[in-house]
Amino acid sequence: MPFQITIQPSGHTYTPEADETVLEGALREGFTLPYGCRNGACGSCKGKIVAGKVDYGDHQDTTLTAEEKAQGLALFCCATPLTDLVIECREVGAAKDIQIKTIPCRVQKLEKVSHDVVVMSLKLPASERMQFLAGQYIDILLKDGKRRSFSLANAPHDDETLQLHIRHVAGGTFSEYVFTQMQEKAILRFEGPLGTFFLREESAKPIVLLATGTGFAPIKGIVEHALHSGTQRPITLYWGARHLQDIYMYDLPLKWQQAHANFKFVPVLSQPSPEDRWSGRTGHVQDCVLEDHADVSGLQVYACGSPSMVEDAHKKLVAAGLPDEEFYSDAFTFARDNQVKTAS
Repeated sequence: MPFQITIQPSGHTYTPEADETVLEGALREGFTLPYGCRNGACGSCKGKIVAGKVDYGDHQDTTLTAEEKAQGLALFCCATPLTDLVIECREVGAAKDIQIKTIPCRVQKLEKVSHDVVVMSLKLPASERMQFLAGQYIDILLKDGKRRSFSLANAPHDDETLQLHIRHVAGGTFSEYVFTQMQEKAILRFEGPLGTFFLREESAKPIVLLATGTGFAPIKGIVEHALHSGTQRPITLYWGARHLQDIYMYDLPLKWQQAHANFKFVPVLSQPSPEDRWSGRTGHVQDCVLEDHADVSGLQVYACGSPSMVEDAHKKLVAAGLPDEEFYSDAFTFARDNQVKTAS
């Protein structure tokens, strides 16, 4: 027997198919709920069950705790309805009218920008263009039926090719192939655009961006879009890594900073080595934000990178006064066998 789901406060209703999650059913029916990883790691899809019961599904216990379940919260990317439901969450209007497509593409360029990061440029067929929002991602469709998700690192105005930042992950089948065998002109297929990690342009609040590792990829697209559109909102990027070489496009945000008075770049190293000769900020990006902002209540924060950074940043910033609805995130987990998101 199919169950009906009602979204509050919009009042939209839909009926998921058998075994569909709350999120999958909503997306199929054209209602874009917030989401990121779609595998229970990032918490972007967390919302409230106002009425009804769900099977919570497989997820990381740190992303949805027993206490949060007791408060009526669920991860909509994992939860499947056991009864009719009334759920409470915001809907994302900007993405819902963008068509999700499956498109073939050619690998136009592979550029190794550090010891473990390749920038892959994908060329679409001449008759195709993909509309997307800066910060969204695509799923590369592998021949064995598996998917690998990668954020788009370019802005929509610069869409002659699609740019992905791919980290070499030990045991990562796809990243191993990219680093050791893939040749330019290889043909791939992908589905996209996906995700609700993108700039909320209706706001006038200062923008704080947190990135670790290749979490810089969607942040890059967001910054380039914001600067291209002429925003005057203050933008501060905190990019964290263990060592200096891991900030693999160090010169690019420096150029943004030189060219735009409203942009500031704060690189942060957690384990600088002697050869780094580092005199800059150390520690973790989320702690640096709190050190630099006595009052975070008026900020809008976008965090992308490791699940531990995203989770800790959300916890600490909200506890310090950031409105929960002003924290947007996309967490990267590394796919080795059949994990989904976002780096191998």
